[in-house]
Amino acid sequence: MNYWTLNAIFLAVVALVAIGAAMRIRSTRPWVAIAITLGVLLVMTAVFDNVMIGVGLVGYEPSLISGAFIGIAPLEDFAYAVAAAILLPSLWMLLPARERESRA
Repeated sequence: MNYWTLNAIFLAVVALVAIGAAMRIRSTRPWVAIAITLGVLLVMTAVFDNVMIGVGLVGYEPSLISGAFIGIAPLEDFAYAVAAAILLPSLWMLLPARERESRA
């Protein structure tokens, strides 16, 4: 199994949760905040992944990656940032409001 296959499975679950959240919360306001957060997280991922790979902290099996890179970081590595930025707020929106308020 290559990284894209693993990412596709994980991101499909994230998409289902996000669709459920979007159906429950019809406002676009949370999604604007998620988009801004995603942009910041992708920039930070690009910087720090390139540093970690550059110093030899992390390496990838060439046969398992697509060959598309941002700097020296494989494109597949950015799926985790996308998943985190979308999944966590989506799960939060799916919690009943009463439980969200008591946890805050």
